[in-house]
Amino acid sequence: MTTTSTAFQVINCNIDRSPSLSRNFHHFKTSLSSSFKTMVRELRQIPMQIDALRSIKNAYVKILDAFVDSVFEFADRPLLPSHTNFAPVDELEEALLITDIEGNIPDNFQEGVYIRNGSNPLFGGQKSTKSIFGRSSYIWVEGEGMLHALYFTKEGDGSWNVVYNNRYVQTETFKLEKQRNKPSFLPATEGDSPAILSAYLLNTLRYGKVNKEASNTNIFKHSGKLYSIAENDIPQEIDIFTLKTCDNWDVNGSWKRPFTSHPKRAPDTGELVIMGVDAIKPFLEVGVVSADGKKLIHKVDVKLNRCTLCHDIGVTQRYNVILDFPLTINLKRLISGGPLIKYNGEEYARIGIMPRYGDSDSIQWFEVEPCCSLHIFNSFEDDGEVVVWGYRALDSIIPGPDMGVNKFEWFSRRFRPKNSDEKSIDASTEDGLLFSRCYEWRLHMQTGEVRERNLTGTKFSMDFPIINENFIGVKSRYGYTQVVDSTASSTSGLPKYGGLAKLYFEEADTRSSLRKRSCEEELIKVEYHMFEENTFCTGVAFAPKHGGVEEDDGWIITFVHNENSNTSQVYIIDTKKFSCEPVAKIALPCRVPYGFHGAFMTI
Repeated sequence: MTTTSTAFQVINCNIDRSPSLSRNFHHFKTSLSSSFKTMVRELRQIPMQIDALRSIKNAYVKILDAFVDSVFEFADRPLLPSHTNFAPVDELEEALLITDIEGNIPDNFQEGVYIRNGSNPLFGGQKSTKSIFGRSSYIWVEGEGMLHALYFTKEGDGSWNVVYNNRYVQTETFKLEKQRNKPSFLPATEGDSPAILSAYLLNTLRYGKVNKEASNTNIFKHSGKLYSIAENDIPQEIDIFTLKTCDNWDVNGSWKRPFTSHPKRAPDTGELVIMGVDAIKPFLEVGVVSADGKKLIHKVDVKLNRCTLCHDIGVTQRYNVILDFPLTINLKRLISGGPLIKYNGEEYARIGIMPRYGDSDSIQWFEVEPCCSLHIFNSFEDDGEVVVWGYRALDSIIPGPDMGVNKFEWFSRRFRPKNSDEKSIDASTEDGLLFSRCYEWRLHMQTGEVRERNLTGTKFSMDFPIINENFIGVKSRYGYTQVVDSTASSTSGLPKYGGLAKLYFEEADTRSSLRKRSCEEELIKVEYHMFEENTFCTGVAFAPKHGGVEEDDGWIITFVHNENSNTSQVYIIDTKKFSCEPVAKIALPCRVPYGFHGAFMTI
């Protein structure tokens, strides 16, 4: 979705199917025609010298800018009082030394950096536009990426130095808008169909890109290098010590399409398994990057017949795990007047198991119950089966409701807590549809049999799973996740995480073995670490213990914000004493907004 020719093909395709769309685009073409006539008159007066092309380009850009400025009106989307920590913060001028630490950083905590990525809109709040084509807006996950980092270094006397820093990820589109000092890209994800299509065209004509490069979702390390990523673009390499953006990473020119936010390191080989989703064919490609990060050693078109918005990919020792679920991007649907991104639980859902270096014909597909699953906990091979653990809900938090629907009410109802009776779990009511539970798919490679079950009950909704990364792709015993505060999320209409959970995959919930099991009870043992009232976390990561032997030897580290005091901290929690108080609470010198994924990396 990056070329002018593609933009014109998309907009011209079947436009006459919608009378209202045709009328809006007739007006659009008339306005553009007038602008281009002016441009042509100017171009005729430009001397055809060496700098003619530059002059043409400048005139062309000025006219398009003038058209956009006259037709589109940008506005900030209002924030409720409960949204204050979703608001952006300023970039620091220099890193800050931390001196306010409650408790103690353990002696066998490893020197390293804890980094979390997140949305931090460059020009204040999330923008929306209105124009003759209708309204469009950025969805809540689309702000520019900002990295928040905490550095842990140890002195010779055993004392710890802790330093905090933050910095924007400087993508090409970030630098462009920063230089222009104003919002420039028109929102092209959510809104009225004519507004989205006009944004698609004008962004492509002006900048050669459909939308901004957010780079706000995750942070990962491969072959000693650190990368920031959001799946609408390729990763940006980051200097781990300064957080400065170095360059785009296209695997030496061999990967020129979007890149998953959740690449996975293959067990044993250390290769990086990646994928890229696009709105035009090929809809999904899978790749394998060499362990040294220098070469793309395998790439294959999965040959899907729809663009599924696949956010995560799984690996086992021999296979790649592909989720083809009914959250889709559909340009034809957009042109017909529908939303660009939509979850449709009436469509099919399937999981593909592909040999590591296989092609599309080698994939074995397993039909599963339709659902929305954005995150995989882990996947592994077990006695002839491929087991996939992930989080499963009955609707998608992305992108939200159709334009014209009350967005706050839509999210508020879906975030509501689940009732404990079986009937309510799969009911068609809107209440609780975003309630996310840990789920297991067991896929038998010989018989094709599928077994599915919930691993957790309806006490708490959970998401953002992590494990000890040394166990990715092999059978693991423990997992950690953020716990949704369903009441606070429903009240604010945005997700808030009021605690953490440790999952014991090999231990049953002993409470339910003593009496008849209800859906509120967990099938597996779950231990909770809940925060005080109006305190929420993001970016949970596992920090392994120096010299640790067991899988859960280590700490959970997370950014935490108290909305009552408007203060931010970092908690370090002993995974062996998970429900106990944090061993350390590190007070941060400034507010850290809620964000997405985090990681702890030794340096």
